[in-house]
Amino acid sequence: MRTDWDKAIEFVLKMEGEYTLDPDDPGGETMYGISKKAYPSINIKSLTIDEAKAIYLRDYWIPCNCDDLPTAFAVCVFDTAVNMGTGKAKRMLQMALDVEVDGIIGSETLSAASRAGRSRVRKYLALRLAEYARIMATNINLLKYSLNWSYRVLHLMDTVN
Repeated sequence: MRTDWDKAIEFVLKMEGEYTLDPDDPGGETMYGISKKAYPSINIKSLTIDEAKAIYLRDYWIPCNCDDLPTAFAVCVFDTAVNMGTGKAKRMLQMALDVEVDGIIGSETLSAASRAGRSRVRKYLALRLAEYARIMATNINLLKYSLNWSYRVLHLMDTVN
């Protein structure tokens, strides 16, 4: 049986790809989306897919309480956490749900997520696109990623619908 985690990690690994060393990427050297900047003690080039999955589970899925979220939000929040950080992913969820934005996914956020419809998932993804626009406005070198970021959000919308 395929779990929410399976769906989410499959999506992230497909979007992140394998080894890259892009001089414009603030994360630097990256394998499966795991960056040297975030994990300076890891030999990025020799990182295995199982090691990457373990990092994603420990540092992104669990801290964002994704096991407790409805599937669509779990996948969206996890992917956003990977791409923008766990704090931003959690705050963005709270903004989409119109609950207090404190960055803690507690009972109020979980309750609102369980009652939310598809329009709130779309609002979450719209907030993510807006954040990409803000990021590019502050660092124009990142503009080259605009199509990939937009594609990722649109593909995510298709994945969770």
